[in-house]
Amino acid sequence: MTLAAPSNTASLADWLSYLEQLHPSAIDMGLERVREVAARLPLETTAVKIVVGGTNGKGSTCAILEAILLAAGYRVGLYTSPHLINFNERARLNGEIVSDAEFVRYFSMVEAARQGVSLTYFEYSTLATLAMFAAASPDVMVLEVGLGGRLDAVNIVDADCSIITSVDIDHVDWLGDTREKIGFEKAHIFRNGRPAICSDPAPPQSLLDYAQTIGCDLWLFGRDFNYSGDRQQWAFAGRQQRRNALAYPALRGANQLLNASGALAALEALRERLAVPQQAVRLGLLQASLPGRFQILPGQPTVILDVAHNPHAAAVLEKNLGNMGFHPYTYAVFGMLSDKDIAAVVKHMAPRIDHWFCAGLPGKRALTAEQLSAKITESIAGHQQPGEAEVAVSAYSSVAEALAAAHKLSKPDDRIVIFGSFLTVAGALQASGRSA
Repeated sequence: MTLAAPSNTASLADWLSYLEQLHPSAIDMGLERVREVAARLPLETTAVKIVVGGTNGKGSTCAILEAILLAAGYRVGLYTSPHLINFNERARLNGEIVSDAEFVRYFSMVEAARQGVSLTYFEYSTLATLAMFAAASPDVMVLEVGLGGRLDAVNIVDADCSIITSVDIDHVDWLGDTREKIGFEKAHIFRNGRPAICSDPAPPQSLLDYAQTIGCDLWLFGRDFNYSGDRQQWAFAGRQQRRNALAYPALRGANQLLNASGALAALEALRERLAVPQQAVRLGLLQASLPGRFQILPGQPTVILDVAHNPHAAAVLEKNLGNMGFHPYTYAVFGMLSDKDIAAVVKHMAPRIDHWFCAGLPGKRALTAEQLSAKITESIAGHQQPGEAEVAVSAYSSVAEALAAAHKLSKPDDRIVIFGSFLTVAGALQASGRSA
């Protein structure tokens, strides 16, 4: 039975439901289908195209680039994924979230160009966003890679500058189970003769080898750019450009200077096409915002939101928690998808957590709260020292229920860290009556 496409007057919700059912699998790596449809769409643009990939730090780097470029007076199209609460969060033009009507308009355009070619949800929405940006004629497009790089739909874009923020273990079913395999996949967003920024302080050899093979202009952290700082301010040093007396980014966390440095290296590499004054850098760093990345909500107890869902991100979150002031107890509201390395995430976070509130998440890939609590208990038991007090682990059917239980137990001086899947953070934001 053929699935009937919504009309061009249908709601965005109707279109998204259609996209979810259109392709037999949610993830289908490869560029043949998306390139075939792209060839029938008006995607030509004179915009400077910056493509950002990496295991962690992609969203923060994109947010910093967008904020700095907007402060410099450029018209900017930003595409990121996934969204936290509303699909529209994925695309912004000049700092404004794209409306339902605009998405419906460009979904209809992709449908007309598709001519029976099956597309995944991500491929379809990527093509619609690229067509939307081409029509809007921004000065710059900042595009976040969805998964990997080599076979991700965003890689149909011929980047003027590519950034890889970090390379670590995640999405092993699609990208491989070593940093070398994953680095090879991510390096394919690099382009011959174009600047290629790598913010990872220890990039895998596969990435370095691919960069040399294709002849890109590789910028490495520690060799071509770096940062230094004290308690009050920090400084960026590139190949030829220094930016001193910078305020720390509004985005919190230990790795944000690494992300900011990668963004500034990209802007230095593109300086002949994009002039960015120092004041725009200062202003952009202060204005960059991204929900769910070590986001601290106002009030007591302290509530921290973080989409840390792989071992590398969990290690950073643990470090960030350690850099905060003293809190008598730390409670975790935790929800994860089944294809993640839960044991490694728990190993990093366990020293900080006094009580785990496991939350069930929606969707086929999600673990139930009971499955998750069993995995946590097993992981903690494997690393517990003799004489250590037992850590409490409890299960709840939803994030809202887990969060309510954590609030009930906590005192004003305690803290609650809500982390794991994007769905966990989204559930907490919705339960708290907040938007992304």
